[in-house]
Amino acid sequence: MCDYSLEMYRSRPAVAGERYETRRFPSGSIGFAAPGDPDTAVCMACDTRLELAQIPSYLQLRLGVPESLSATFVRIEDGPHHDGIRFASGAEVTLQQLGPGVSASVVDTLTSPSASTSGAGRRHEMAELI
Repeated sequence: MCDYSLEMYRSRPAVAGERYETRRFPSGSIGFAAPGDPDTAVCMACDTRLELAQIPSYLQLRLGVPESLSATFVRIEDGPHHDGIRFASGAEVTLQQLGPGVSASVVDTLTSPSASTSGAGRRHEMAELI
């Protein structure tokens, strides 16, 4: 799922085994992008398992989490931004709260990229999964 605020950008689905980084797009929204392709938003299905690294120290303190840990990509209903992360403790943060510069390696995805359709179709399929 890519946040509505990222719909204006080129996008592609996440692939298991790849590494991405959160970045602030020109719209001001934070999303995932591949290090070699910072202008393409990488969309993740809900329940995609991630290994995060470089979690900001203020979040480490606030949530009681280490700099690196496993987490799950989720849709957060409250607020204007819905792409988020759930930690094993149950704490959830939006990518906006996570901030730019956080590294994420995809452990596994809910859907395979070969099953993807157009951007609009893919967003509809993933919305049905939640």
